[in-house]
Amino acid sequence: MEVSGLAAVGAGLAVGLAAIGTGIAQSRIGAAGLGVIAEKPNMLGSVILLIALPETMVILGFAVAAMVLLLGGG
Repeated sequence: MEVSGLAAVGAGLAVGLAAIGTGIAQSRIGAAGLGVIAEKPNMLGSVILLIALPETMVILGFAVAAMVLLLGGG
């Protein structure tokens, strides 16, 4: 299967922009989470969950990229 150039660019943007957004979100959540853990150590589980939550954006970006390349790239 041959992939057109614009489809490859779109797939790259889907993954790349999702990763940039996730990095920004995780940096802010991590900084705030450390402040919360310093004051209330029993909130560790909630903070870990909140730090892991933005990773779903990258997974969805990868899924969109795979669909563009496999289903709509021709």
